[in-house]
Amino acid sequence: MWGLSDPVDSRVRFTAILEILLCSSVPTQLAIGAVLRLAGWPSVDAAGHLSFAFVFALSIADTLLVIALMVALMRAHGERSRRLWIGDRPVTREVLVGLLTVPLVLVAVGILLNALRLLMPWLHNVETNPLEQMAESPGQAAMFGLVAIVAGGVREELQRAFMLRRFEQYLGGAAVGVIVTSIGFGFLHGVQGRDAMIATGALGAFWAWVYLRRRSSIAPVVSHAGFNSLEILRVAMVGQ
Repeated sequence: MWGLSDPVDSRVRFTAILEILLCSSVPTQLAIGAVLRLAGWPSVDAAGHLSFAFVFALSIADTLLVIALMVALMRAHGERSRRLWIGDRPVTREVLVGLLTVPLVLVAVGILLNALRLLMPWLHNVETNPLEQMAESPGQAAMFGLVAIVAGGVREELQRAFMLRRFEQYLGGAAVGVIVTSIGFGFLHGVQGRDAMIATGALGAFWAWVYLRRRSSIAPVVSHAGFNSLEILRVAMVGQ
């Protein structure tokens, strides 16, 4: 084992940090967004709202790129993506576990958001989630549901497993990974408001815990995708 002061160990840790940052979607989305703008795709529409077409293209492209990057990095380390993301448990059982958590997550998030708005109303600094404007019509809701499942449920949970593994290996352990990734997950949803940041951070911690307990991303993916889909359905029904 390398000591903490060993320069090789320092390089390994630094590499792990770079890999986490590279696969966090921040640099990839900035790059893809810049390319889309250069190609003439505006990020906002004439009304000043986020452009649905831009968000759709950005989310799908980023999902494909980030997954490809994680697979390439794991192969470079001699790791197997199937082992990390699928694990050894029966797939059907993991899907069922994920489905069973969806109503629990919905109730827990509702209680948390209502408690935050009652006890700390200043955290509710965004009246209308800007992303909800993309699910106002049935067609948009269906397309945005696809984005929520692919970019939210799939990409974010595969990212979470990849990052947790790097923390376990090189950066202080799984507990540190849960804390750091959950805080990051919350901050990346800052456009939805401070209360939503806290709620999404808590969600991230829950899905990280599920992954670490089961060593498979299937249940967190299904849970996350189910939660996102029901939230979009709720917005679409309210908007009608």
